[in-house]
Amino acid sequence: MPSQVPVLEARHLVKRYGAEAAVDDVSFTVERGECFGLLGPNGAGKTTVLRMAHCSSPRTSGVLSVFGLDPDERPAEIKHRLGVVPQSDNLDDELSVGKNLEIYAGYFGLPRAGVQRRIRELIAFMSLEGREDAPIRELSGGLKRRLVIARALLNEPELVVLDEPTTGLDPQVRHLIWARLRELKTRGVTLLLTTHYMEEAHQLCDRLLVMDHGRILAEGRPRELVASRLPGHVLELPSASAPTALPTDTTCEIHGDLAYVYCRSPEALEPLAAAAGSDYRIRSTTLEDLFLKLTGRELRESD
Repeated sequence: MPSQVPVLEARHLVKRYGAEAAVDDVSFTVERGECFGLLGPNGAGKTTVLRMAHCSSPRTSGVLSVFGLDPDERPAEIKHRLGVVPQSDNLDDELSVGKNLEIYAGYFGLPRAGVQRRIRELIAFMSLEGREDAPIRELSGGLKRRLVIARALLNEPELVVLDEPTTGLDPQVRHLIWARLRELKTRGVTLLLTTHYMEEAHQLCDRLLVMDHGRILAEGRPRELVASRLPGHVLELPSASAPTALPTDTTCEIHGDLAYVYCRSPEALEPLAAAAGSDYRIRSTTLEDLFLKLTGRELRESD
C-alpha cells in the first residue's frame, strides 16, 4: 500500500438510526503507526465510528476507507488485516485460555504449524503464562481483558481497534496494557481507540477527536489541544470561597460545590488561594479540564 494512503480515512461520515444521527458529518484520518483516540461522553458516537471502521455496521452516507478499501464493499479483506478489542469480553466461557485462542486463529486460516508458536508468543506478550489451561470462568477481569487483546493480535494485524480497552481494570493491569500498546506502536501497528480515561488518552494518543452528539468538537494532539483552548493553570476551591473580583485574564467557573479559576500565570492565582484559606489546590490544566469544558459536566446515561 502506498505510504501516502492513510490507514483509515473518513470524510463527511454519517450514521443514522431512523431520524437520529449517531454520527453526523465526521471527517478525520488515521496515519500508519499512530495511536488515534476518540473521546466523548456516553452516546457521543465513538463506538458507532469504530463499528463502521471494522466492518460491523454500514454507514448511511459519506466516504470511509480502511487500508484504501471500502468497508461496505470489501469487508473480508479489511477484517483479515485488523484486530478488534470490543467493549465486552466476549470469550467462550466453556473453553480454556489456549482453546479460545486456537479456535479464533482458525477464523483467519493461519497455518496449523504456526498457530501454537503464535499463541505462545501472545501468552507471553500479555503476561498470561501458566494460564493456558485455565477455564475462562475462573479468570479475573484483568486476565480476561488481556486475553481479549491477545486474541485480537493473533493475525498480526496492521490496525488494532480498541473500544475502551481498560475500563474497570485496576491501575497495575491498566499500566501493563498501556505498555503493551506502546510496544505495538514501536512495531508499526496502528491503533484506533475509544476511552473514558483522560490519562489513558494522554499517555497513548498521538492525536485525538473529542466528540459529542455525533459531531466533532475538537481535534489535535493532546498537549496542543489543551494549550490552545485553556489557560495553563487552574485554582480549585470550594464554590463558597469563589472570588468575587478576578485579576485580568482570569476566569471563574462554578460547578456544584467547586469553583475553578483559570489563569495563565500561577502567581496570579496565589492571592486568590490565600484568601480562600487552606482548602484549595493550584494545578496545571489537563485534558480532562478540556473534555469537561467541551462536553459539559451533566451526567449521561450509559450507552
